[in-house]
Amino acid sequence: QVQLVESGGGLVQAGGSLRLSCAASGSIFRINAMGWYRQAPGKQRDLVATITSGRSTDYADSVKGRFTISRDDAKNTVYLQMNSLKPEDTAVYYCNVEARTWRGNNGNYWGQGTQVTVSS
Repeated sequence: QVQLVESGGGLVQAGGSLRLSCAASGSIFRINAMGWYRQAPGKQRDLVATITSGRSTDYADSVKGRFTISRDDAKNTVYLQMNSLKPEDTAVYYCNVEARTWRGNNGNYWGQGTQVTVSS
């Protein structure tokens, strides 16, 4: 059992910044990769950024240079710092965690999603 709670979404003007947080809790033995995805109305859910336990990162081309993903393993939390926001960044943002539970199961877990709206 792993649950993810997201926070930090909201309304911001173009050029502004937001910081998303996602805290994992439950029967966690080890967290491997953590990431953020987003989905705009009528669009598919796309990868935004990922970070491994070794702090290796990967970003979608559309956000590279503007967004930064980080993690705090002591808090089982992943963050997404979003700078220079554009209207096209408007979407529901979901966090994802790949984790092994104390029961020995490996799996992927999703947060509930948080709305990010960027006005022009």
